[in-house]
Amino acid sequence: MTKSFSIELPSNLSTVGDDQTAGPPLDLKAIVGMVYRRFWLILSGFLTTFGVIAYITFTQTPLFSAQTVIQLDTQERNVIDLGAIFSGLGGTTAVIDTEVMVLESKTLLTRVAERQKLVEDPEFNPWLRPEQKSILSPISGLVKSVTGANDKPDPFDALPAEEKLAIQKEVAVDILQGKVDAARVGSTYLITISVLSESPETAARLADEVAEQYRVQQLEEKYEATRKATEWLSERVSGLREEVEEKERRVETYRAESGLLAAQGATLTEQQIAFMTTQRGSLQLELDRARARAESLRRQMASGAGADGISEVLDSPVISDLKAQRAGINRRVAELETKLGPQHPELISARNEAADIERQIDAEVQRIAGNIDNELRVAQSQINSIQGEISRSTGQLRGNNQALVRLRELERDADTSRQLLEEFLTRSKQTGEQDALITADANILSKASVPVSPASPRTALNLLIGLILGAVIGGGLALLTEMFDMKVSSTEDVERKLGATPIGSVPLIRTASFLGLSNTNPADFLVENPLSAFAESIRYLRAAIAFSDLDSETKTVAVCSSLPDEGKTSLTLALGRMSAMSGSRTLVIDGDFRRRQLTETAGLKPDIGFVEHLFGAGQLSDAIVKDRKTMLDILPLAQNGHTPHDVFGTRAFDDLLERLRSMYDLILIDTGPLLLMAEARVVAGKADKTILVVRWRHSSRSAARQSLALLRNFKADILGVTLNMVDLNSSRHHRDPGATYKAYQKYYQMEAKPSVFSWMGFGKAKPNGKGPKGAVAVQVPPSKATGRGL
Repeated sequence: MTKSFSIELPSNLSTVGDDQTAGPPLDLKAIVGMVYRRFWLILSGFLTTFGVIAYITFTQTPLFSAQTVIQLDTQERNVIDLGAIFSGLGGTTAVIDTEVMVLESKTLLTRVAERQKLVEDPEFNPWLRPEQKSILSPISGLVKSVTGANDKPDPFDALPAEEKLAIQKEVAVDILQGKVDAARVGSTYLITISVLSESPETAARLADEVAEQYRVQQLEEKYEATRKATEWLSERVSGLREEVEEKERRVETYRAESGLLAAQGATLTEQQIAFMTTQRGSLQLELDRARARAESLRRQMASGAGADGISEVLDSPVISDLKAQRAGINRRVAELETKLGPQHPELISARNEAADIERQIDAEVQRIAGNIDNELRVAQSQINSIQGEISRSTGQLRGNNQALVRLRELERDADTSRQLLEEFLTRSKQTGEQDALITADANILSKASVPVSPASPRTALNLLIGLILGAVIGGGLALLTEMFDMKVSSTEDVERKLGATPIGSVPLIRTASFLGLSNTNPADFLVENPLSAFAESIRYLRAAIAFSDLDSETKTVAVCSSLPDEGKTSLTLALGRMSAMSGSRTLVIDGDFRRRQLTETAGLKPDIGFVEHLFGAGQLSDAIVKDRKTMLDILPLAQNGHTPHDVFGTRAFDDLLERLRSMYDLILIDTGPLLLMAEARVVAGKADKTILVVRWRHSSRSAARQSLALLRNFKADILGVTLNMVDLNSSRHHRDPGATYKAYQKYYQMEAKPSVFSWMGFGKAKPNGKGPKGAVAVQVPPSKATGRGL
């Protein structure tokens, strides 16, 4: 079964009522009331918190803080192109935040610890610290001696010296890591390194050492990167050189095997084809020339032109010589013809000589024509031979071109390796010159100065924080207590938290109960002090009953409570006596069969009571008893009487109640607790009105709500809720308007009567209720006063 719990704010801190009427945003009086109610809790929380902070502050070892400021160098100063390995830091926020984490890293701080030999410093090596004595040292020593903790061996003593030193070094680094703090200054490239230490000199020295080791680590990383790059480049260059040689050798071997020998950028075949092509052109020109001469010669000879008309013959020296001879003979023939007769032998001889020369000329012409034809045939033969050679070379070139594809592939592979080798050679030379150019990416802008005053603890600030925190914790405890306080504290709680009508607050009666003196009964106190505040509250309650319903007269009233010990019985008896003292015929019925408390409070021991008469054991007049101090009638319960399971649910009770209505002006029924007895709920349903009694600061709101719900379920007409046993001295802090001790003591008074305490010298009763603070009825020493329930 699941249980649910609720937390309610106290009504005196609420600012809005159930009627949705907004109050002030902050009720100072309610806060002051809460402070008064929870003063000792607030004071305890305040003193405890302040004491703890003050103790920690004054017993804490002073710590000094020193700061070193470094500036990150984000500019890349590349004297030579060394690539990204040697470039400076980037200027992004992520890079700077990373460097801040590096400054706080364990690796860097380990270098600092080793450099500064922090293992030998007791501040960083707990094994070197002397045992500190404190207030609890004797107690802890006693506990150790009893438990035998001092006899346990140190586990580090059994370790080798190297392992023990390593553990101590690790502990020193961990302690140093907790004392070092690096932070970026705004959005700048500045980083502050703060170090806390018990010694101001140590703080300054460690701050500077962290910055220096950070720069050294940067340089070492770059040197290491340079060394690794140089080694890798050297190995790579060596491998590439061998690779290039092998590939070039492969190219030449393939060139030789495939006949792709080249000279002046072209293969031999290409050069041969080009030469023969050029030669073929020259021969073609000569062929064309010879053909033209032969054709011209044939045309001239065919046309009958003589030697003098053929151009090719004119240039022949033989023809020229023969023509000269012919000219001379022709002249001589002409001379002879003029001198001699036609048959003259000399003329005939001259003419035969001339004819012979003509034959020689014709023979020479024929010879020249034959030479030209021979030249034509030779030229054509040469062209045919060269053309055949060109065709053969062209076929060879086709095969060479197919082999050239593979050759070019090998050459490209060799060229690629050669270029890569040249690039790595250049980079290797640059890397070899890097050592002289490496610089750190951070500069120490400001070294740490030795602090003159401790940074921690800040005594004034800590004490101020202790004051504020103590007040907050004390107030928080008070507020938390108020939130979990489910008790009914005021009439406002009745109206707003219970949703019921409050009908008055009955003050608490303080009496003496020592030295064998009998306690003062509230009902007796009412008779003895009719003008007291208690009597006035009962009088107000009677008036509330009388004017509860103007249309019909209220005669029967059931007085109920949620649980026992809420003052219901005494309140019922006091209310009955007040009604009787006012002249009304009043009857009080004791309806609590189990406890019979009203009968005992009235001091009655009847033989015949309410139950006996109800079931025919006696007359009504025999059961009703007259009160000894007033005219009040009481229907009590016999001490030894038998109580059936159902009394108020019988027809006999209904008839009795109807009979009593005709006899009395007011009938008060004292019932048992509503949450424990079902009879109380039945009586409340049959009475004209029902009053629920709630004990101040004792009854819980949940019980009161449950009781009101039960009454409504049984159709009871609820007159209201009475707040009982209100401590007038304390209730002023619970926001109950008018319910204060001062308000009552200025108006109400009680009869001045001598008391046994005045006889014994403790004091005397004072009129007008002006006794010691907190007492209403009798003046007694404060240490002897006790509160009696109603």
